[in-house]
Order: sequence, then structure tokens, then C-alpha cells
Amino acid sequence: MKMEFRTIIDIPPAPFEIRPCEEVLLVGSCFANHIGRKFRDNGFPAIVNPYGTMYNPASILHSIGRILSERVAEGKVQPAPRIVFLTLGTNHVYRLKETGEIVDNCEKRPASLFQEEELTVSECADYLKRIILLLKSYNPDVQVIMTVSPIRYRKYGYHESQLSKATLLLATTSITSQTSLTSNTSYFPAYEIMMDELRDYRFYATDMLHPSEQAIYYIWERLAAWCFCPDTMTFIEEWRPIRQALSHRPFHPESEEYRRFKAQTADRLKALQAKYPQLQDIQL
Repeated sequence: MKMEFRTIIDIPPAPFEIRPCEEVLLVGSCFANHIGRKFRDNGFPAIVNPYGTMYNPASILHSIGRILSERVAEGKVQPAPRIVFLTLGTNHVYRLKETGEIVDNCEKRPASLFQEEELTVSECADYLKRIILLLKSYNPDVQVIMTVSPIRYRKYGYHESQLSKATLLLATTSITSQTSLTSNTSYFPAYEIMMDELRDYRFYATDMLHPSEQAIYYIWERLAAWCFCPDTMTFIEEWRPIRQALSHRPFHPESEEYRRFKAQTADRLKALQAKYPQLQDIQL
């Protein structure tokens, strides 16, 4: 009998597909920044936390609202991209005592001005539902992918961190179970992949809390296999060598050899841009 030394997370097929160079919006914890960087590296025009990292559902709602308002003001034909990732980090929020508002950033003000609270499962679910309905009001075809960040919060204590993650997991399950939201929502198990498939400290950064680059790349591969259409996988393979060439830093930039290399790269990029017009904004 073959022995297996790790558990593989079974991910049901995604109810949607991400197309080549499709605009993607990612809002949430620093894990959203990691995955957003992977989207950008692979030729997607990704919008990643434009108002800073947001950890809880209330702050993510605030950020989404600002993003949509700004895109409307800019005259965007489609204020809400079809693909939106929400990466939830914690159910802990900070409320400004003077106004009672949940703040997104304490801006280094004295801790005495704020009251820390924990959102309940139903409160988290309510904020998530409001986010989805807001996005749907701008784009009925929106696909909202929820994830729970695998990054643990040492400042809460590890038991409290797990309780926080459990609250978020229950909230996302509540949302994906609601019939009225099912066609627009999905859950991607980044948290479970990190906790179960990559259950080894070699997959963590030096702080032993954040996933390593290797872990992030693995989760990215699982995400791509889950929801990228075949054309997208083909595009990524075509784009990879050009991306590597564009990022090349020569020892002798004035040399004739490098000038030829740069011209060849420009020709390859132009050919790919003809095939995928969304790449037109990329500069050498």
C-alpha cells in the first residue's frame, strides 16, 4: 500500500472561470497582497488593497465602498470588476470611543482612544453580505471569492487566533449557503491548504507565522488549477518568458548584445499584445 505523508484538500470545481488578463480586485489582509502580486506577475491588471491592508469584514466593506465610488467618479464603464477576492484576517475590530465608528486604521493614535471588540459570526456574515450586495448593484455578474488568511495573530494568543479564524470560517459558510447569494459567491480554502497540506514549518517565513514564498506559490498554483480557464493557463505560459525577459537587469546595458535582446523582447511583447489587447499598458 502506498503511504501518503500529507493530506490533500479536496476543492470542489469553481462555478466560474477567470479569463486571460481579466481585471481582478483583491481586498483584505496581507495574504491578499501576496496573491495580488502573483496576479500582477502573471499579466493580470489586479487592483490590490488601494487603501491599505484591511483585516476584518467591516473594514473590507469600507474599502470596497471607497473603491467603487472612486471608479464611478473616474467614469469607469464597469465600476465593479467581475472577479473580486475578499481575504479575511480577523474578526477583531477597533472602535473609536468618541464616535462609535469602526476604524480601518488607528493611524498611530493612542490606544486609549479605541475600544477593541470581536465581531460575532452573524455580524461578520452581515458585513460580508453587504459587500456582496453592494458589488452586485454595480455588476450583477460579479464573482466574490472569499478566503480566510492562514496568517496567525500572535498578539491575540494562538488559541484566540484560532477562535477568530473559526468565526470567519463560520461566517463564510453562512454566506455561501444562502440561496440568494450562491451564484455570486465561492470559498477558496487557502487557510485549510496551509494548515493541512503544508503542515510543516519549512513552509513558513522566518517569523513562523506568515507563509513562505514557496507556500504562497503552492497556494497560487492550487488557485490557478481551481478557477483559471484553459486559455488563461496558455496565456500564462506564453507570458512567463516575456515577463522574465522584461525583468532582466544586464551587467552591460550599453552592449550590442543587450540591445538585440531588448529588441527581440519588444517584438515578442508586441506579438503577445496583438493576441491579448489587455496587455497594451505594459511598457518595456
